[in-house]
Amino acid sequence: MIIAEMLESDGPGGAELVELRLAQALRDRGHTIVPVGPSAGCGWLAGQFREAGFDPQTFTLRRPLDWRCLQDMIAMLRRHRVDLVHSHEFTMAIYGTAAARWLGIPHVITMHGSQYVTSKWRRQVLLRWAFRSSAATIVVSRDTKRHLENELGLSDTMLRVVLNGVPMRPGDRSTVRAELGVSDDQVVLLAVGSLVPRKGHAVLIEALSTLGIGSWTLAIAGGGAERERLEALAEAKGLSRQVRILGHREDVPNLLAASDVFVMPSLWEGLPLALLEAMLAGKPVIASRTSGIPEAVADGVDGVLTTPGDVGELASALRGVISDPARRAALGEAARARAMASFTLDAMADGYEALFRELSTTRRARPAADARVTR
Repeated sequence: MIIAEMLESDGPGGAELVELRLAQALRDRGHTIVPVGPSAGCGWLAGQFREAGFDPQTFTLRRPLDWRCLQDMIAMLRRHRVDLVHSHEFTMAIYGTAAARWLGIPHVITMHGSQYVTSKWRRQVLLRWAFRSSAATIVVSRDTKRHLENELGLSDTMLRVVLNGVPMRPGDRSTVRAELGVSDDQVVLLAVGSLVPRKGHAVLIEALSTLGIGSWTLAIAGGGAERERLEALAEAKGLSRQVRILGHREDVPNLLAASDVFVMPSLWEGLPLALLEAMLAGKPVIASRTSGIPEAVADGVDGVLTTPGDVGELASALRGVISDPARRAALGEAARARAMASFTLDAMADGYEALFRELSTTRRARPAADARVTR
């Protein structure tokens, strides 16, 4: 099949990584992938696609409702003789639906869990139309499914769940520990995620401040507007030497290998890739009991779950895991086993490929390749 993978953003993030990795997995299975992203973005995702040997295409969105953008998108999809359009997130859900309907080819939407997407009634109206006009809509967790059903008044059969999956990527433990200047007996806590309020990094620093100075170091990998505020908070709490904000990193496997505990104190999520990668790497997890996280982590079995935003509860969980190496080892092994059973890249690709093959058998006849797009 020739499949267009379309996304409205192109910075480093979870939806972007899902699209990239799914494209690679489907190509390995013999499909042709046409990545489609914004012409005015930062270029990170397009660069990743080029490095992986793809030929990414772009669209130019000049205003929220842009007929010219839709025309260009239809022409591009026709030019590449696309069999199926797979759109990620809100904007491409709308434009992808319109383009695929025009061309008479199947359209699949994946929603990755943004709680903001249903905050305005106009978005709700457009999403209902897109979901009902597409061949299928995928969500990455049961929690996201419940949220969209409740907010949009959907039947429980309209949305399908395909869990996110991640590749096994071994890393080098010594490189990052040398960079951090930590000894073998120090516990390295790792948080990976954009530096935005919903990721809960400020809550994590507050919780660690109640533990006092100890044999631990926190490394936060991610870029974003909150960096200065988080660094100021760590300094105010007397933790500037123990809290290291590393910025955006491409060496996540090395970060995981160097760490002893993975922490995700988010206020809400979809089904976060960073969490799944930590589990697959055999790391004990401390995470918030929110959104799709409890679908991956069983409290007390694969990790420890805490109430989002609860500093005291998070501090207690951190204290218990930092002080108990045997517990860290047991939680890490259970996390790895859970991830291997449910959250591999192959498992995710299996789910999408089965759906795409099912839809390809019922698609309407392809319009003539030289047909013109008109108003």
